This record gives sequence, C-alpha cells and structure tokens, in this order.
Amino acid sequence: MKVILKENIETLGHIGDIVKVAPGYARNYLLPKGLAVEATEKNAKALEHVKRQMAYKKDKVTESAKILAAKLEEISIELLHQAGEGGKLFGSVTNMEIATFLKDKGFDIDRKKIVLADPIKQLGEYVIPVKVHPEVTANIKVTVKAS
Repeated sequence: MKVILKENIETLGHIGDIVKVAPGYARNYLLPKGLAVEATEKNAKALEHVKRQMAYKKDKVTESAKILAAKLEEISIELLHQAGEGGKLFGSVTNMEIATFLKDKGFDIDRKKIVLADPIKQLGEYVIPVKVHPEVTANIKVTVKAS
C-alpha cells in the first residue's frame, strides 16, 4: 500500500514522501495516528499545493529577513563604558545591552539572536553576528569606547 507521509518517520522517510508499506501497518498505525494519508491522486495534488504555498511563504520570509539584515549592517553601534588601565572594562557589554540599543533605534531584535560567544570586556571594535533568520545572518559593528 502506498501512503504519503505527513510527519517525519525515521524508518520510512520525510514529510511529503510517498512510500510503500504493508497494508496492516498503514491501516493500524500510520493512518489512525495521522502520520500518513493514503496515496491517491487527490491527496497527491493537495500535497503539491501545500508544498507550493509553503515554499512561497518561506521565500517571502527569507526575502524580508535579507532586507532587515541589510538595514542592520548599515548601523554602527557605539557604546560608552567606564574602563580601567589597559582598556579593560568595569563590567561587560552583553547581548542584552546591544538588543536594547537596537530597540532604541527601531529594530525589535530578540537578544537571543545576537550571537556573543563571551561578553565584551575590552575597549575596541567588534563584529557581532545577528541571526535574523535561520538562513540569514547580519554582521553589526559594535564600538566600545571609554566614557
């Protein structure tokens, strides 16, 4: 019996795959749990339609993320902090502080999307990656100066 998978199943395949399974497995497990639908002409056309819609939405979201990334890369962030000898900061610059600065500039970026391996503890210029989308990353320039 041929079925179209609605979920990823490790032993069978991925969403949208048409696979051949034993009739009992399909009737007793896959179909009742909603993991698959029978591979008919109607279901195959419906699947293609859904795939096209999802691809269109994904392209639209990716395009808007690229536009946002371009706008973010134009911004130069300048933060003032108290510093001691050798340019060592009292405290540190975190992704939360960068997110607050971006929010003041009109960009609503979640602090978890600002990728800082470690907080910034020295004066200087840094290039910080911001994941605006799983496929799109913007690099913003952060300058930390002594106040």
